[in-house]
Amino acid sequence: MGRFRGSITKQSRREGINLAETEKVQKYLDKRPYAPGQHGQRRKGRPSDYSVRLREKQKLSRLYGMGEKQFRNLFEEASNVPGVTGTVFLQLLERRLDNVVFRMGFASTRRQARQFVGHGHILVNGKKVDIASYRVKIGDQVSVFDKSRQMGFVQENMDAMKRRRVSPWIEMNPETFTGTFSRLPAREDLALPINENFIIEYYSR
Repeated sequence: MGRFRGSITKQSRREGINLAETEKVQKYLDKRPYAPGQHGQRRKGRPSDYSVRLREKQKLSRLYGMGEKQFRNLFEEASNVPGVTGTVFLQLLERRLDNVVFRMGFASTRRQARQFVGHGHILVNGKKVDIASYRVKIGDQVSVFDKSRQMGFVQENMDAMKRRRVSPWIEMNPETFTGTFSRLPAREDLALPINENFIIEYYSR
């Protein structure tokens, strides 16, 4: 399945969460807190258990911008790792390079981060990596390619990053456009409006 290229705002309204995690999308959600389309405001009956679990799965996969096959494969990997499956799954999602680039503030959204990685603007431990799903390890240093640091939107993103709280599992040096993935995030570190237990139940049905 191809990558979703439609309106992230409409998709966010459909799922009821800010998938882009930007102020612009949040304003749209606050203004129109209902699903898009002609029947978006109609009152619906109680959703089935299956529907609730499907929507939770859709929320998380769309939040990280992943297709179903890739998302499910990662879940199956998490289910075979010792520990709490839901937490392990979220940690694997957080270790994706496009997500780390977003968390470090080099990109304003995960979608932009994916493009940024694909165009060769990102280095991991000094070497160019252009695979968005590349798995970052503890201690890895992620930075912006020297020539790419002069790009206007990169400068804007870094200026904005200096004004916001950095994720506690990431250490940043904005002056050198460099960040370090210092540890795995704990579940309480991740302020995600997701019930991962529903996703486990969805794939376990």
